[in-house]
Amino acid sequence: MMMDWNEYRKQVGAAVADIAKISPDTVRGYSQIGGAAGKGGHLDAKTREMIALAVAVTRQCDGCIAVHVDAAVKAGATREEITDALSVAVAINAGAALIYSARVLDAFAARTAAPAG
Repeated sequence: MMMDWNEYRKQVGAAVADIAKISPDTVRGYSQIGGAAGKGGHLDAKTREMIALAVAVTRQCDGCIAVHVDAAVKAGATREEITDALSVAVAINAGAALIYSARVLDAFAARTAAPAG
C-alpha cells in the first residue's frame, strides 16, 4: 500500500508544532538554519528543493521527502528534473559505499597485521 504523502506531510507539520510548544527554541533554531539556506542567492528555489530531495533520500527521511516534494512542485520542478537529482543521489551514495568499502579493507589489513589483543 502506498503512503498518503499529503496526509503524512500534515502529520509531520502537526508533530513539529507539538515539539515547538515544548521546545520552541529548538524549532526556532531549525527554522533559522532552513531560512539561512535559502538566502545565499546563488541557487533558485527549485534547485534547492531538488538538492533537499537528494539529501532526504540519502538520509532516508520520509518527513523531508513529504515536505520537499511539496516545495519542489510549488517551485515548478518536474518529475523528470527530480528524477535527475535523485539519480545523482543514487550515484553519490553508491560512490560513498565504494569508498567506505575501501576503508573496511584498510581496517581489516591493519587489524590482521597487528598482533591479536
